[in-house]
Amino acid sequence: MEFPADRQLPDLAGLFDGAWVWKKYRDAFGEQDADPQSILIQGVSHTHGREAVVSYELEWDPDAYLPNERFTLHLERNNSLRISRFPDDSDLPGLGEVCRPESALRLVSKYVMAIPPRRMRVEVVRYRPGSHAVLRHRMGKARLYVRVVRPSEVAPILRSGELIGRSEFTVPRLAGLWREGGVLWLSEIPGENMRRQLRSGEQPDPAVILDALESLWAVPLQGCDSAAVNLRAFNLRGGYRRAKEILSHALGDGGEGWQEYRDSLEVLDPFTEAWQPAGVAHNDFYDDQMVIMPDGKIALVDFEGAGPGDPLLDVGNFLAHLRWTALFGRRTSRRGEYYGSFREEALGRFGWTESELNLREAVCLFRICTNTVRHPQGDWRDKLAGGLSLVRELLV
Repeated sequence: MEFPADRQLPDLAGLFDGAWVWKKYRDAFGEQDADPQSILIQGVSHTHGREAVVSYELEWDPDAYLPNERFTLHLERNNSLRISRFPDDSDLPGLGEVCRPESALRLVSKYVMAIPPRRMRVEVVRYRPGSHAVLRHRMGKARLYVRVVRPSEVAPILRSGELIGRSEFTVPRLAGLWREGGVLWLSEIPGENMRRQLRSGEQPDPAVILDALESLWAVPLQGCDSAAVNLRAFNLRGGYRRAKEILSHALGDGGEGWQEYRDSLEVLDPFTEAWQPAGVAHNDFYDDQMVIMPDGKIALVDFEGAGPGDPLLDVGNFLAHLRWTALFGRRTSRRGEYYGSFREEALGRFGWTESELNLREAVCLFRICTNTVRHPQGDWRDKLAGGLSLVRELLV
């Protein structure tokens, strides 16, 4: 895996060199009985000139009968290197205990419900070092989703959930809370993930989605719990600047995708600079965040960014993800068709101009392009160039 050099982080290239990474692992944790079959990159976070955080998964030879293992390398500007093994994460103090079945069972009994001793099964759904993790706790027929965040993020999540709960969207019920650990237990929502549904060729009625969105946009902040009024506004400018830093470093001073990148900035720079929140919005709305319930209602399983924002951005972000997965996802033959029908329904319903929606879709797609760098594969440069070409098409 090749990654652009950073003069302030001389060892950056080593983070993408399997032999170098394995040596650092052994230096930290001692010699191992066997070498891994592969070391997979799970995620990359790079702040140019300052730090890089890369998470990995060790895969062992099946004959070794060893479970896969996750670990993280954190490289800082003075070339100091820290290494940690999952679930140890100093920013997520509750993660270690909710990941281990014995302690997880004790915590569920204390913060969720008193249950008799039984076998606890823990599954890791998602993990971003230093940011958050999503797990499943299974105890017989009882299933809970577990969200682990920095303790300072618990209150904003609760406020956003209260806001979403006043709309037509269904939200998971809060089953338990351990504030000091940054752990929230949420009820499991019955139904099918919308992204999987689209992948299989089913097409949810756009009107149902837009009805629910419109009900969210109509929620008055002053009608919520007093704590909910303090919801944080969506920071489009900050997210856009961060995406520019990532993409400019990845592209270098030229090469495929560079001209599309420069052309896009000419339009997106003044747009984001002038942008202001226009009302209540979800602020990270797309298909993988939703579950279609058996009764046809829509549940939102991720809602922590809800608050002051831009309704057009909700639709633009949904369309941007549809377009991205139509280009790079699996079994995408009908996603382009659904993209067109959803877009047409939204424009006809709300009376927006195409240029207004194009700007929102383009800035969201621009940010999604960073996925090629944050989760790099061998063809990441080609995917980045392809994504930036889509951004420019929307802005022509």
